[in-house]
Amino acid sequence: MKVLLIGSGGREHALAWKLAQSPRLTKLYAAPGNPGIARHAEPVDLDPLHIEAIVAFARDENIGLVVVGPEQPLVAGLADRLREDGILVFGPSKAAAQLEGSKGFTKDLCRRAGIPTAAYARYTDLAAAQAGLTRFGLPVVIKADGLAAGKGVVIAETAGEAQAALADMFGGGFGGAGAEVVIEEYMTGEEASFFALADGTTAIPFGSAQDHKRVGEGDTGPNTGGMGAYSPAPVLTPTLEAQTMREIILPTVRAMAEAGMPYSGVLYAGLMLTAEGPKLIEYNARFGDPETQVLMPRFDGDLIDLMLAVAEGRLAEIPLPELAPRAALTVVMAARGYPGTPEKGGGIEGVDAAEAAGAIVFHAGTTLEDGRLIANGGRVLAVTGTGASVAEAQAAAYDAVDRIAFPTGFCRRDIGWREVAREAQGPNG
Repeated sequence: MKVLLIGSGGREHALAWKLAQSPRLTKLYAAPGNPGIARHAEPVDLDPLHIEAIVAFARDENIGLVVVGPEQPLVAGLADRLREDGILVFGPSKAAAQLEGSKGFTKDLCRRAGIPTAAYARYTDLAAAQAGLTRFGLPVVIKADGLAAGKGVVIAETAGEAQAALADMFGGGFGGAGAEVVIEEYMTGEEASFFALADGTTAIPFGSAQDHKRVGEGDTGPNTGGMGAYSPAPVLTPTLEAQTMREIILPTVRAMAEAGMPYSGVLYAGLMLTAEGPKLIEYNARFGDPETQVLMPRFDGDLIDLMLAVAEGRLAEIPLPELAPRAALTVVMAARGYPGTPEKGGGIEGVDAAEAAGAIVFHAGTTLEDGRLIANGGRVLAVTGTGASVAEAQAAAYDAVDRIAFPTGFCRRDIGWREVAREAQGPNG
């Protein structure tokens, strides 16, 4: 089977790496791909947002399955156009992708379906939003409604910070994403990521992870798209996973089907594990980045088989996918300046040495210049180690990081710190 993968980041490299292992695969294309993805797929010079060009390529090349990595093409309706032409696609429709494309849409759905989440209010006017702050205590969470590359969330500790965040969003600081704003109560607890697969009617679990959004060690500094992650997330116990499926995932899939916008693809739930149980922070309509870089090394099954079951509406007919008990941990190596303006053009050496040590190095923001690997984005590499425990996976990942020479880059040195500390305390700690 020929497969077309859409995207060019670390998530897509992890998907390409796993797709390439399928015995069903005859040819893998990536649009546009990156130097790491090119080891597994033939790059195609197509913009992920040039929908008609992608549809034409898939039709002309007799593509059997299109896998959409990033959220922007989904929100723009790529999956709809592919389905109109009878092309199988892994990814939700434009209507269903509103679960990520509009935070207000998701909050309203939670309210209707009784899904546990934070109290909230939606605003399209700065003055009304400023007045509405009085409904919430401090700290308070302020979110741009639309897509903002994982950076459109501010946790304001003071009234001044909240007012400034609102002014920034309504003033265009996040482009069109901030034309509407959601204000939410601040929830306390530990965050975890939970992944489920849905085919419009059936939903099944597909693993957990915890990521590190803040740029600085000790989870300090501004939010990023993610500086590292590990899987599984033991804090999300089997009991809590079952509760998440029962109270959050399944009601969402039912509500979307009843609304005439059945959800097909991966449903990524960001959770807050509160004293009252798991509550939904937000949904993503695609695999996470860098969570995919720790989920795929734990999945020993055939990813094409699994994605076809989703695309063809056959999830109820297949065995539940199993992720291996081993742990995986990824460390993001970012370009200096990230999450602000990253410094591009820095040389990178030692990737082969890192992989020879047993790690998997997923390319996120790289390019080749005269045969030399250089940085070409904010998050540049995701270096993944595995082990019997999170501590072992962490040691393997940082051993590999230390074999890579990237003078204009940086990384956090504490990815997985909470779970490593828990493991050190033991089961009775």
